Amino acid sequence: MPRFERVELSAIDWGKTLSGFPDQVVFQTPAWLAFLAESQKAEPVLAALREGNETLGYFTGCIVKKFGLRILGSPFRGWSTPYMGFNLRAGVPRRVAVEAVPEFAFKELGCLHLEVTDAALSLGDIEGLACSHQMHQTMEMDLSRSEEELLSNMSKTCRWTLKKGQKNGVVIEEARDEAFANEYAAQLQDVLAKQSLAPHYGAERVRAMIKHLLPTGMLLLVRARDPEGHCIATGIFPAAGKAAFYVGGASWRQYQKFYPNELVIWHAVRYWKQRGMEVFNMVGVMDFKRKFGGRETAVPMIYKSKYRLLEQLRSQAMPAGRAVLRAAWRMKNLTRRSPSPGPAQED
Repeated sequence: MPRFERVELSAIDWGKTLSGFPDQVVFQTPAWLAFLAESQKAEPVLAALREGNETLGYFTGCIVKKFGLRILGSPFRGWSTPYMGFNLRAGVPRRVAVEAVPEFAFKELGCLHLEVTDAALSLGDIEGLACSHQMHQTMEMDLSRSEEELLSNMSKTCRWTLKKGQKNGVVIEEARDEAFANEYAAQLQDVLAKQSLAPHYGAERVRAMIKHLLPTGMLLLVRARDPEGHCIATGIFPAAGKAAFYVGGASWRQYQKFYPNELVIWHAVRYWKQRGMEVFNMVGVMDFKRKFGGRETAVPMIYKSKYRLLEQLRSQAMPAGRAVLRAAWRMKNLTRRSPSPGPAQED
């Protein structure tokens, strides 16, 4: 029966291994793992799926500690990382990998909770398996189409805002400086303030991403300026293999009358198309993203806890994640405090 075995590979060796799999995504690369290690204080995990002496594929993830408990995320929410999961040889069902990963997480790694979102996973791959799931929806643009076709698939409103932004004198540039991190973080805070929300990360995370990803050529940072030179919008777009991703975008509310956001994304779409990417993944579904004319699709995020109570709490709602961790922490402490049974005594 196939099982995962942890492997220790250098960044160079893992990069070479990963390049042989057409299902690779940027979030599995050595550079992205280094970014997660720094930004999340995470421990990267690579594992080979083996059956006998044959290697069927690999798993990529990271271990983090919450309330002192080990969690295996591939990825885990809050990491600015939408997908990780598996890289499998042609003909190897993803179901096989899904079946093998809980034992690896709980027994070999000593984790209490596991989450996996694989970009190539389907509901059929997990049907009947002892794991829970939530669907992650997104919009995907087919970059094999011409620019004219991509534009024609957009809504009239989207095409109008692209033209309006150009007429307003918005200038798009590719950024390579650390000042971008502060600009993006400030704009993100302004965007969320409109909804009475606060960002769960700031400039430090963006700086870490720039540090690890930008030198590899796998990261595009886009900045929009108004005619007077003010930075009014920003976007973050990593890519590798066949797919590019829109992992972050923000703008100043006071400058939205210039319509910079659509131009930022359109620049990224054209940039990655010219560099051979086949898919542009919007990472989510909302009206703003729908108007770019992509195909709506979804993959299951699977999760499983070592203890049934934890999984029941986790399945209630995303905010229950903290309750899961607290309950696990209490169960762990109770186990430690429980006295071991003594020898049997006669009445």
